Amino acid sequence: MSRPFHPKKEVEEVLRYAEACGWRVEMRSGHAWGRIYCPYNDDECRCGEFCITSVWSTPKNPSAHARALRRVVDNCTVYRRERNADTSPEA
Repeated sequence: MSRPFHPKKEVEEVLRYAEACGWRVEMRSGHAWGRIYCPYNDDECRCGEFCITSVWSTPKNPSAHARALRRVVDNCTVYRRERNADTSPEA
């Protein structure tokens, strides 16, 4: 079953990006629209501090919230290491 779209297009774009990077997006009830979960979630991944991030349904500034979510995905320790290994020149 596919998830519902986020009402803010900037946030929806980042959620699609996160899913393409392997992150899991889950709907929640309560104050948050949902949460994104890191696919790696290991001990090296900043002690799990950023392995789960809330996605707000009506952020005050959707663009800033989208940038913050993208930063969480891009700064995942394991993801950065894999991305750098893919782009580094081979010896």
